[in-house]
Amino acid sequence: MDYKNAGVDIEAGYKSVELMKKHVKRTMREEVLGGLGGFSGAFSLAKIREMEEPVLLSGTDGCGTKVKLAFLLDKHDTIGIDAVAMCVNDIACAGGEPLFFLDYIACGKNYPEKIAQIVGGVAEGCVQSGCALIGGETAEHPGLMPEDEYDIAGFAVGVVEKKDMITGADLKEGDVLLGIASSGVHSNGFSLVRKVFPMDRKTLETYREELGKTLGEALLAPTKIYVKALKGVREAGVRIKGCSHITGGGFYENVPRMLPEGVRAVIRKDSYEVPAIFRMLAREGSIAEEMMYNTFNMGIGMVVAADAADAEKAKRAIEAAGETAFVIGQIEKGEKGVTLC
Repeated sequence: MDYKNAGVDIEAGYKSVELMKKHVKRTMREEVLGGLGGFSGAFSLAKIREMEEPVLLSGTDGCGTKVKLAFLLDKHDTIGIDAVAMCVNDIACAGGEPLFFLDYIACGKNYPEKIAQIVGGVAEGCVQSGCALIGGETAEHPGLMPEDEYDIAGFAVGVVEKKDMITGADLKEGDVLLGIASSGVHSNGFSLVRKVFPMDRKTLETYREELGKTLGEALLAPTKIYVKALKGVREAGVRIKGCSHITGGGFYENVPRMLPEGVRAVIRKDSYEVPAIFRMLAREGSIAEEMMYNTFNMGIGMVVAADAADAEKAKRAIEAAGETAFVIGQIEKGEKGVTLC
């Protein structure tokens, strides 16, 4: 008896590392010390020492049951983008710059080519957000997970000057809310999505005129990464007063997280067009509108609050970064919370 017969192929692990090295290389920053394969990732803090009062920010997350669609469609090259996005967007939401990322992939069996595809997506997410992929772990779990399944999670660290942190503390009546468009469902609500649509290859590979693509393509669209858009707003001289990443819990849970006591966010539902995938979900799943806004991002992946005088400048900066932005509401006096009208 040996480890391979027990279900863990060490040689496959070595091959996975070799295949992923070319992807990891794309993400390197000058602060990265050493290469892939050490017991820990090393990142120089020399530049951080030059900051006045640096604050480290961290974020950890996964992709939830969205990975089920990747299994069904045998498409594994974008799910890693989702894992990175869910972490770095939270860091950017606090005003930070993501510095480095680590991933963790648990699988029933290590298929090196598949693992390399997943890590290729992780690397692409790191490139999009400007952070380095400095390490990770691929763990085989024979007997715990089916051989053709896996799960992925990640952890990111970023930095921000304390004075530049986005806290929402001084939001006031009259401040404007901008919404940055999402790419679709992102990585939240898939347990409900999988109840609405039959999870079989035929259904997922069927072209939907309403979507302009197959259902599977629409649902697997990787989560938008907003790091560069938010950086563009700051570089345009606009102070972001509040920021909310619309993830699990939709608008009702996430928007209030950026608000101080005494003000509420008022968002106009007709200020932008809700994407077709959400209209289809609501219709085919008979999901009430309130539940839709309480579960999904409904086409808005990030909400940014700014002074009314800066709203147009902020919108232009977001669009210059390649994203789509809408003025979706404003801050009003009242009990802390969000009103959708």
